[in-house]
Amino acid sequence: MTEQMPLDLPDDPQLVTNITHFARALRAAGLRAGPGRVLDAVRAVEAAGFTERADFYHTLQACFVSKPEERATFNQIFRLYWRDPRYIEHMMAMMLPAINGVAEDRQVKPAEKRAAEALLDGVERDLPERGEQEDQGTEIEVDASLTMSAEERLRTLDFEQMSNAEMAEAKRLIARLSLPVKPLMSRRTMAASRGRLPDWRRTMRSAMRQGGEITSFDMKRRRIRWPNLVVLCDISGSMSSYSRAVLHFLHAVANENGAGWAKVHAFTFGTQLTNITRHLAQRDVDAALAAAGAEAQDWEGGTRIGHCLREFNRDWSRRVLGQGAVVLLITDGLDRDDPQALAAQVERLHLSARRLIWLNPLLRWDGFAPKAAGIKAMLPHVDSFRAGHNIAALQGLAEALSRPDDRGEKARLMALL
Repeated sequence: MTEQMPLDLPDDPQLVTNITHFARALRAAGLRAGPGRVLDAVRAVEAAGFTERADFYHTLQACFVSKPEERATFNQIFRLYWRDPRYIEHMMAMMLPAINGVAEDRQVKPAEKRAAEALLDGVERDLPERGEQEDQGTEIEVDASLTMSAEERLRTLDFEQMSNAEMAEAKRLIARLSLPVKPLMSRRTMAASRGRLPDWRRTMRSAMRQGGEITSFDMKRRRIRWPNLVVLCDISGSMSSYSRAVLHFLHAVANENGAGWAKVHAFTFGTQLTNITRHLAQRDVDAALAAAGAEAQDWEGGTRIGHCLREFNRDWSRRVLGQGAVVLLITDGLDRDDPQALAAQVERLHLSARRLIWLNPLLRWDGFAPKAAGIKAMLPHVDSFRAGHNIAALQGLAEALSRPDDRGEKARLMALL
């Protein structure tokens, strides 16, 4: 058996250990950082050197990051692991519900909690006993009755800023959401003893059976029918964190008894349009989303909104948009296609649907303005423009459906165009 050649490693063996631990944290946070990439990273650092911190950062990023959406997680873990000498204390302060002095709480950046959880995996966090104080300073008492409950806080937390545990709990809350809809009055009628409309034909037929004498008047009422719900969900790279949560919500709506929808049709789009309606019919949410993920081949890819909407209008609109269907369009509107072609397809979709509601996670920013060309092209042709970045926004859909005059943020943003 041929003896294997020894692996050339940097002079400092502690650096190799740190790179291995760093890769383990990346893998726990969801990045693909297997042994092969660890060896590549060690060889790359050996070739590039460890003199410049910027070179070291870009070397490791080239070895461990393969998708644009992984950069946020990599940046947070790199900052906490390599740049902050007290990263363990920093992460524990982020993970524990403690009050650190009187400093204002800063908003956690995207992927920061997942990075903290990955680096703290296996680290024991010793909490002080009740009544004990690590510092001999002034004890601060907090009235817990005035604090927000964990569930209420989770309702308003951005999906992008949730940790793995928070996202799992959010999915359980989403599974309990409902999206009720009011029935529509049809032009067709049906016999009803307490109806308000006279049924002259039925009355005359009854009279003919009695020799032409009218002894009673038959009544009728209008039939009621339930509309379809059609959902077009963006699964591109910029929408990946939100689209997964929205698909959990759609599965709950599609499998809810008594919600009122005639049928729920679901489509995903990125660079191509995919019909996942039959997959959401499965009762098990994990099996349903796994099948939908296998069906859609453009997860976390690019975005061609105009092209996908044109495909939907051409192949599916007449099949699923009949009888007063409501359309939910879930996308950030960031598209590089021709804005005029995109506007034409959104206008056609709007004319084919009873209502077109646009959920955009970019509305989570207070200073959001319709500056992107795709958003400018789409905004005039929707009935309601609402946020879709947390559980509270999904619950607000019920209000948008119950109020025909609901416009969301459309009126305010149209004034900025």
